Amino acid sequence: MSGKNDRTGMTLENLKQALKDNLYYIQGRDEQFATLNDYYMALAYSVRDRLTDRRIKTAQTYFKKDTKIVYYLSAEFLVGRLSSHNLINLGIYDQMKEAAKEMGLNLDDLLEREEEPGLGNGGLGRLAACFLDSLATLEIPAMGYGIRYQFGIFDQLIVDGWQRERPDNWLRYGNPWEIARNDYTVEIKLGGHTEAVTDAQGGYRVQWVPQATVYGVPYDTPIPGYRNNTVNTLRLWSAKASEDFNFQVFDAGEYTQAVSEKTFSENISKVLYPNDNTPQGKELRLQQQYFFVSCSLQDIIRSYLRNHDNFDVFPEKVAIQLNDTHPSIGVAELMRLLIDEHALTWDKAWDITRHTFAYTNHTLLIEALERWSVGLFGRLLPRHLEIIYEINFRFLDEIRQKFPGDRARLERMSLIQEGDDKHIRMAHLAFVGSHTTNGVAALHTELLKHDVMRDFFEMYPEKFQNKTNGVTPRRWLLMSNPKLSALITSKIGDRWVKDLSELRKLEAFVDDVEFQKTWREIKQHNKRVLADYIQSNNDLEIDPDSLFDVQVKRIHEYKRQLLNALHVIALYNRIKQHGANSTDVPRTFIFGGKAAPGYFMAKLVIKLINSIAEVVNNDPDVKGLLKVAFLGNFSVSLGQITYPAADLSEQISTAGKEASGTGNMKFALSGALTIGTLDGANVEIREEVGEENFFLFGLDAQEVMAMKTQGYDPLAYYRNNPELKTVIDQIASGFFSPKEPGLFKSIVDSLLYKDEYMLLADYQFYADCQEKVSLAYQDQTHWTRMSILNVARMGKFSSDYTISEYCKSIWHVQPVPVSLDECELPTVELKPSLVD
Repeated sequence: MSGKNDRTGMTLENLKQALKDNLYYIQGRDEQFATLNDYYMALAYSVRDRLTDRRIKTAQTYFKKDTKIVYYLSAEFLVGRLSSHNLINLGIYDQMKEAAKEMGLNLDDLLEREEEPGLGNGGLGRLAACFLDSLATLEIPAMGYGIRYQFGIFDQLIVDGWQRERPDNWLRYGNPWEIARNDYTVEIKLGGHTEAVTDAQGGYRVQWVPQATVYGVPYDTPIPGYRNNTVNTLRLWSAKASEDFNFQVFDAGEYTQAVSEKTFSENISKVLYPNDNTPQGKELRLQQQYFFVSCSLQDIIRSYLRNHDNFDVFPEKVAIQLNDTHPSIGVAELMRLLIDEHALTWDKAWDITRHTFAYTNHTLLIEALERWSVGLFGRLLPRHLEIIYEINFRFLDEIRQKFPGDRARLERMSLIQEGDDKHIRMAHLAFVGSHTTNGVAALHTELLKHDVMRDFFEMYPEKFQNKTNGVTPRRWLLMSNPKLSALITSKIGDRWVKDLSELRKLEAFVDDVEFQKTWREIKQHNKRVLADYIQSNNDLEIDPDSLFDVQVKRIHEYKRQLLNALHVIALYNRIKQHGANSTDVPRTFIFGGKAAPGYFMAKLVIKLINSIAEVVNNDPDVKGLLKVAFLGNFSVSLGQITYPAADLSEQISTAGKEASGTGNMKFALSGALTIGTLDGANVEIREEVGEENFFLFGLDAQEVMAMKTQGYDPLAYYRNNPELKTVIDQIASGFFSPKEPGLFKSIVDSLLYKDEYMLLADYQFYADCQEKVSLAYQDQTHWTRMSILNVARMGKFSSDYTISEYCKSIWHVQPVPVSLDECELPTVELKPSLVD
């Protein structure tokens, strides 16, 4: 019989006993019949036991001290695999490795068994995960809220060069990290109508009579800080039918109809970002957003009322951050809850709402600023439509007072976009209902203020702030690049793990010959690891001594993977015509990323890249000089072996289109040099690392806007650049698609007659800059020096720094350390659950 120490102790013997106990009592297996998955689950439960002890102490501390808590609402949390991360943050990675070894197991083999939660699509979800890690590491009381997608982002298969989607069944073997909280289940209303009623005091109230109700069941995942006692929580909501099974309908022989309500309800949390190219898809997306926001706000209010009997200090105890526009319905929902459910006056509720919410804008693309049809909105959320119209009515009065007679401004700023098909502008709602709106890079914030949200800035300049994004050094250096981390620690100590500015001390070693040699050896090791992965998964042999030129990110036209592809073709043509140039270096071009299932052009770009790879990789004339690889099903885990292996990081979006980017930070943190435009956080990265250590090309944001205003003609660039013309003509002629010559006509037409993202205008700048890259790579001593300086100067881009800035100037919260010895269980009134 094991004691308490075996459940929470950190010694080697404690961990070995915990593995054995959880294998036997949780998995129900002995060592003779246990599978590798059984051992992994036992390991995960052993780690979770230790996190649970700290999580309970953390919750007790927050309750006892009645702390202000940050609630981070996000449609995505791309957390990655949790086992290694949790072992590292607990400080027991080496002990667990030894415990497994003494039991005849390999820890790496166990960790590979973990299914990766596909709870995000890209940078937005990964940023949210980095922020949760930093909040816990900085000992900030916080909680993340999102959706427990049953299937998450799709698994990407590459079949004949095309992206094919397969359900991401990440829960197939269960999830040992989560704990269901059925007693905190909440009820969600959908559809129906509203009715005016009189309350007990004779006051006017509105009652929402729904057409359907759905339950939200929370699942909690612990989020530990690095080497402290804080364990915060990520609470994800799963949709459950209010009635799983209609026995009367079943008994009448309508077997499918008997479970129709269950099917309808559970579709809400079935998959991340259902295709919204259909009316049904749009409705499901709105259901998803309202579902998780309402669940979360009801939960936040429940938690607040444990310590308070009114809402007078709600904004002093609750800070809610809207991560992009997906949760912006929260403004209307909090108003509904305060007015309809808790009987507050409009003015009191509005004051609380505006002082509670803050809004992060993540995009400069107008089409990405969500809008919902008033017809759909009113049908699904009739009460919220009334509330939004009332908010808008009062807001328009404010505008009239400040800008009398300016009708055009009223139309631009209104929450309702007028026309034959009226729409609700969710970014406007988020801004009006929040005390602060922040951009995520200095350039992004300036463009928000002076372009995308100019009217709002002119009216409320004090509401705008910038908070440049960051990445957690625990996952993106300590965990993903252990050899480089060990080298850094051997020279400057390990304080950098919690204070990334410490990396500046590496500058003292930038010209140290032995240090440079070791630095290069570590990079080569990381490149061999990625080369082995590509050999195994792509059946493609690549040269670790070649320059690894890497672009891995969501596939989107503004990110300009196509510009990269055009350059690959140009290099291929040069070698075919003239052989290797004296400035050429062998290159491996590595692409990766997923396209949204309904985004045809992005999927066609993937097909083109793979078609180019098919030609290039099988041409003996360029053997040893050029290879192209597309990494299928790119993920956090694949990123952890890709970023450390890169020599060159492609950050080539059209200037003024990328809000920030965080891939650029992950690459630079592992010593890759950046080729990029003055876009997003590239601007600040270049300022930090030094312009001499950054490969800059292309038009800036102002030049892009000016050229479009004057009338941009992509055909002029096509006609006047022979190399570029040859490349486009090859694509158009079917050179890369001989069985289907017209396959890439859409790409060619887009480039020649529209070129929304100005690839042709930037092409020659890009090609010239790539020649500078090749020349620089030939001098490995100088390249290594640049690489070291890129790492040494990345302190500003730690998510710890970003979060500390949010805490100081947006949330106004302080660290709350957790002691494992001082907490007692709080006395809590037990209330019946909705599912009882």
